[in-house]
Amino acid sequence: MHDAYEPIQDRTIAELQTRARLFRHRRTGAQVLSMENTDENKVFGIAFRTPPRDSTGLPHILEHSVLCGSRKYPVREPFVELLKGSLHTFLNAFTYPDKTCYPVASQNVKDFYNLIDVYLDAVFHPRLTPRTLEQEGWHYEVEDPAKPLAFKGVVFNEMKGAYSSPDSLLYRVAQQNLFPDTPYGVDSGGDPREIPNLTFEQMQAFHRAYYHPSNARVFFWGDDDPAERLRYLDGWLSAFDRADVRSDVPLQPPFPSPRRVSHPFAVAPDSPDRDKGMALVNWLWPETTDIARAFACDLLAYILSGTSAAPLHKALIDSGLGEDIVGGHVEADLRQMVYSIGLRGLLPSDAPKMEDLLRAELEALARDGVPAAMVEAALNTLEFRLRENNTGSYPRGLFVMLRALTTWLYDADPVDAVAFEAPLQTVKDRIRSAPRFFEDLIRSLLLDNPHRLTVTMEPDPGYAAAIEREERAVLDAARARCSAEDLRRLADETRALREAQVAPDRPEDLARIPSLRLEDLDRASRPIPIEEDRRGPARLVHHDLFTGGILYVDVGFHLRSLPAELLPLAAILGRLLLETGTDGEDFVSFSLRIDRQTGGVSASELVATELDTRDAAPWFLLRGKCLPAQAGDLLAIFADALLRARIDDRERVRQIVLEDKSSLEAGIVHAGHQVVRGRLDSLFSEAGWMSEQLHGVEHLFALRRLSERIESDWPAVREELRTLRARLVRRGAALANVTCPRADWDALRPRLEAFLGALPEPPRAVSWWPPARPHAAEALSAPSQVQFVGKAVNLYESGYAFHASSLVATRFLRTTWLWERVRVQGGAYGAFAHFDRATGVFGCTSYRDPNVESTFDAFDGAGRFLREAELPVDEIRKAVIGAIGEIDHPLLPDAKGHVSLVRRLIGLTEEERQRTRDQVLGTTREDLRAFGEAIEALRERGIPAVLGSAEALAKSCAEWPQVRVL
Repeated sequence: MHDAYEPIQDRTIAELQTRARLFRHRRTGAQVLSMENTDENKVFGIAFRTPPRDSTGLPHILEHSVLCGSRKYPVREPFVELLKGSLHTFLNAFTYPDKTCYPVASQNVKDFYNLIDVYLDAVFHPRLTPRTLEQEGWHYEVEDPAKPLAFKGVVFNEMKGAYSSPDSLLYRVAQQNLFPDTPYGVDSGGDPREIPNLTFEQMQAFHRAYYHPSNARVFFWGDDDPAERLRYLDGWLSAFDRADVRSDVPLQPPFPSPRRVSHPFAVAPDSPDRDKGMALVNWLWPETTDIARAFACDLLAYILSGTSAAPLHKALIDSGLGEDIVGGHVEADLRQMVYSIGLRGLLPSDAPKMEDLLRAELEALARDGVPAAMVEAALNTLEFRLRENNTGSYPRGLFVMLRALTTWLYDADPVDAVAFEAPLQTVKDRIRSAPRFFEDLIRSLLLDNPHRLTVTMEPDPGYAAAIEREERAVLDAARARCSAEDLRRLADETRALREAQVAPDRPEDLARIPSLRLEDLDRASRPIPIEEDRRGPARLVHHDLFTGGILYVDVGFHLRSLPAELLPLAAILGRLLLETGTDGEDFVSFSLRIDRQTGGVSASELVATELDTRDAAPWFLLRGKCLPAQAGDLLAIFADALLRARIDDRERVRQIVLEDKSSLEAGIVHAGHQVVRGRLDSLFSEAGWMSEQLHGVEHLFALRRLSERIESDWPAVREELRTLRARLVRRGAALANVTCPRADWDALRPRLEAFLGALPEPPRAVSWWPPARPHAAEALSAPSQVQFVGKAVNLYESGYAFHASSLVATRFLRTTWLWERVRVQGGAYGAFAHFDRATGVFGCTSYRDPNVESTFDAFDGAGRFLREAELPVDEIRKAVIGAIGEIDHPLLPDAKGHVSLVRRLIGLTEEERQRTRDQVLGTTREDLRAFGEAIEALRERGIPAVLGSAEALAKSCAEWPQVRVL
C-alpha cells in the first residue's frame, strides 16, 4: 500500500464492520493500526510507552507541556487555538501509569488532518523551556521578596485536588502497593509533595528518551482515505532514524503472602461521618494480552460484584459493615489486571471482618457453585455491550484505540483486543465444556492467590492541616536557603512569567495554526426525526433511526405531580423500583432477569426549562434497551418495576439510601465545580432549585435526614414512598420515547400502548414548588487542598434578550480571558463560562483552584474584557467555528432520541434551532461587545459561592452570611 511500511496483518472485523491493517514503518519501527470503516467521526491517536521512575509527575507534566508550542507552531498554546477554532469531537491527552496518549477526532476531514498536524508537531518537536515547566508543572511564586514563597503550577494544583479526593487516594495507594517493584509503584500523575523535585533537565531527557517514533503506536479510525493516512504519516516519521528505546513495563513478581497497608485521609472535624473510613481488597490477576482469558475475568467480576444483586456486592451491603461499595470491577488498563472490591463508610477496625466475609462468600461460591442464571446474565450483558458498542458522548474509535492498547502496548496483537467475536466464542465454549469453569477461576484467581493487598483508609481530622504544614515547612526551608538576591530574582521571575503568560502571540505565528473557514461549515442545522402521537393513553414519541438492531425505550412520568417534600425521594425511586425485587421475585432474581432478557434498564431524572414559560420541565424516566425479540420481556420488566416493586422493604431502602448518600459525599471534592454551579443555579430558576433537590447538596442533606428517619420513623417513610409511587405512576402523566427503525416501531407500538393502557389513573395532582432560594453568597466547607469558585447572575432580570452570539461569547471567554487569568496565571486546573438560554443564568466557575479573590477578580473582569478587547476578526471566526462544533457534536442513536425528546419538551423547534445557527454564524465584534455589556451584571450583582477547606474559607469568605459544612 505504501513502500515506507511493512505490512504485518490485514483482517476484516465483521462485528465492527471494519477492515484492520497493521503496519510497521520501515525506517523507524513505528507501528500503525489503520481501521477503515464508514464512521464519519474519525479518530487519530499516537501513544508512547512512558514508564515513570518516580512520583514527580514527569509524564503528566510533559503531556501538558508538549501542547504549549512547537517548532512548526511557535505560539504559547496551540492546543488552546485548536479548542477555539476547530470542529473537533474530541481533543485531549491522557497520562496513564505506563503510557501517554494524544487522541483527536473530527467529522470534517480537513479539520481532522489539521488537528493531527498540530498534535504530531507537538509530540515530536515541542518547544520545551524552563518556563513551560514553571507554568504547567510547578514554580516558586513570590510577588514581594519580603513575603512567603508559594507553589504554583497547573499540574501541581490538579494533583492537590486529586489527592484531596479520598476515593482517588484509595486507588493510588492500592496500585502503588500492589505493584511495588514496577513503574506502577510510583505516581505518573504526580504526588504534590514530590512534584517540586522535578527539574527541567529531567523533563528534556524524558522527552528525548520516549517521544520517538520507535516507541510510538499510531492509530487511525473512520472513513478517511487509508492511503492518505500512510502517505501523510510517513512525512513525519521519515525525518527520524530508528532508535533503541528501552520502555518495557516489567511484570510484578507475585507476593508470597497477602499484605495490608493503611493510609490516612482528610475528614472535616465536624463531619457526621468523621469516624468512618474505607477498605479495599485487591487481587493481582493475569496479563491483559490473552483476550479470551480477559473476557473470562470480566465475566467473573460481573458475576461477583457487577450489580447490587451480585453475591459479593450483596454480602458486603447486607453485612451492615459499611455504606457503599468501592471497586467491584476489573482494572484492565495496566499490563496485569487487578480486581478490587471493598466498602466505603465502615469503621477501619472492621476491615478484617470485611476480609473474612469476602473469603467466606467466595468459599461458598467455589464449593456450592455459581448459579447458571448468573452466568447467563453476565454473558448476555457482556455480549450486548460489545455488540452495541455504545460509547456515550465519546467517539467510538477512541474506545477502540484504548482497547487495542491493552495488548498493543505490551507487544501483543492489537487487533485481537478489538475483534471480540472469536474470543467471546472461546469463552462460551470453555464454559460449556467445563461445568465448574467459574468456580475454578474463583479458586485460582481469588482464594488461592497470595498476591492480595488490603488497603484501609483511616479518617484523620488533622490530616489536611498536616499536609498544609508540611508544604509550608518545605517552602519556608526553601526561603531560608535564599539570599536577598535570590528572593529578588524569584520575584522578578514571577513577574516575568506572568507577563509571558498573557503576552500576545505574533499574528504571523497564530496564522500558522491550521483552521477552517466559515465557508467550510454547514449552513443548515441537522434535524433528528421525531413524530408524536397524543391519541392514546399517553404521549408516544418515536424517532425513526438506524440503531443496529436495538430498541431504545424510555417511559417517563411528569414530576409535577409530586409535592416539594417528596422530590428528594424521587431521586432514589429508580433504584427502589429496580433493586428491591417485586411481589413475585426477590431483588436478586429480578436483577438477573433484567440482565438475561435485556441490554439493561436504568432510571434517571430529566430536569429542563421550557423556553416560553421558563418553568421547569421535570420528568422521571425508566430507560431500557433490548433486541426486538425481547420487547415483550422489557415491557413486562417495566410493568413489574413500576407497579409491583417492593419499595416498602425497609432494609433494602435503608441500604440504597446509605449507598447514595455515601456516593454523593465521595463526589463532592472530585466534582466541586459542579457542586458550586448547582448551588448557584438553584438561586435563579425552578429547574435549578429542583436539580438541587434531586442531585445536589440539598439532596445530600435530605438523604442524611432520611437515613435517620428510616431508623426512627419507618412507618412514615414507608407511607411517603407509597404516596410517591401512587402520585407519579399515572397513565395521564406518562410518555413513551422510542428510538428504532420504522418496522420495529410498527411491531412494538401495539404492545407499548397496551402496557401504557394498563397503568393506573388516580386523580390528577399538580404541584407548584417553592421559589428559588434567597440570593446570598455561600461558602461550602469540605476537606480539600484546593478551591472551587463560582459566581452567577440572571441576565434576563437586567433586560438582556437571548441572542445566539452568546454561545460564541461564552466559548471565547473560556478559551481566552478565563483560560489565561484563572488557569495559566492562577494555576487552577480549569475555568468555565456558561450561559443557560432558557433561564438567563450566566456564570463562571473554576476547578481545582489555589485562589479565591484573584479568581473572582477574573470573573468580574470578563465583561470589561469583551467590551474593550481588540477582538480580531480571525479570533471571532475561530470562536464561531468552535461554537458550531459544539452544536453539531455527534450523537449515537439512543442519545439522538433523548436529545430530540428534550427539545420537544422544552419547546425548541427546528425553526428556532436554525435561527440559532444563523445567529452563531453571523456573530460580529459588536455582538460580543454587547454581551460583554450584559455580563457586567456579574460584577455588579453576581452571587458568589466557594467550596473549599475551612481554613481557606476563613481567609476569603469570613464575612459571608452562610457557611455550610459538607
